[in-house]
Amino acid sequence: MLYHKYRPKNFDEFVGNEDTIETLKGDLDKEDKPHAYLFLGGTGCGKTTLGRIVARELGCKGRDFREVDSADFRGIDTIRDIRRKSRFLPLEGECLVWLIDECHKMTNDAQNALLKALEDTPDHVYYLLATTDPQKLLATIKGRCSQYPVKPLSEKRMMRLLRGVVKSEGESLQKKVYDQIVQDSMGHPRNALQILDQVLGVDSDRRLQIASQAAEEQSESIALCRALMEGAGWKKIRNILSGLKEAETESIRRHVLSYCTSTLLRGDDLRAGEVMDEFVNPFFNSGFPGLVFACYTVVKASEGE
Repeated sequence: MLYHKYRPKNFDEFVGNEDTIETLKGDLDKEDKPHAYLFLGGTGCGKTTLGRIVARELGCKGRDFREVDSADFRGIDTIRDIRRKSRFLPLEGECLVWLIDECHKMTNDAQNALLKALEDTPDHVYYLLATTDPQKLLATIKGRCSQYPVKPLSEKRMMRLLRGVVKSEGESLQKKVYDQIVQDSMGHPRNALQILDQVLGVDSDRRLQIASQAAEEQSESIALCRALMEGAGWKKIRNILSGLKEAETESIRRHVLSYCTSTLLRGDDLRAGEVMDEFVNPFFNSGFPGLVFACYTVVKASEGE
């Protein structure tokens, strides 16, 4: 897979987010460096990759690095096990590092247990947290962490990334295929490289078609973006939304805004502005019902034209 093959292994290879990387480098150079790091950003924008780079910079090696996905292990027992193992010294490197992905999905009891770990962290232990929805984290946890936003790539940086990978693979692509991947990836390198992987696997005359299909199969939120832009009826929108009940509504909102922004800047469709108007305000309080209502409002406005 291209996104594994070209995953950055150090700060110099990481594309974009220069300000965040500069801050990280400064913090890691401190004698009294942070022991809790919180990476904030959308799915596939590089939070976990940055966490792994930080672990290497801290001198963590081999079995001393543990990665936990809170989407699968959300309970207090997992955090208790981490706290118990934190008492041991590292086996191979200079420190023990736990990378807790999707940490906002931890239960309230687990978050409170984690807070105790953050309040009394041994000198040889570091915690790296990654989340797409920081609003669901306890304020006290966020307060204990040094926070690092990881933003989507600009279209220019994404194009540079894709062209570099295509060149390294000894391939070539038409500009319209690049443009399609850039738009549908919405600034997320992992999405872009997953689409590119499928595109490079077919003949050149089918690549634009595959780029479009791969994006929609990969992400229901992209299907939602396209349906809203195409003026689809409520039945189609409702079916797409039914597959997004467990998704992060704020991530979807940002996807829609990013997609519409890209469309507007190319001058393709002024309808994008009408869609954006319903997605400007966050869904932190309204959640999934807020997303449904925003989509329903767009559909009804379209029917009234």
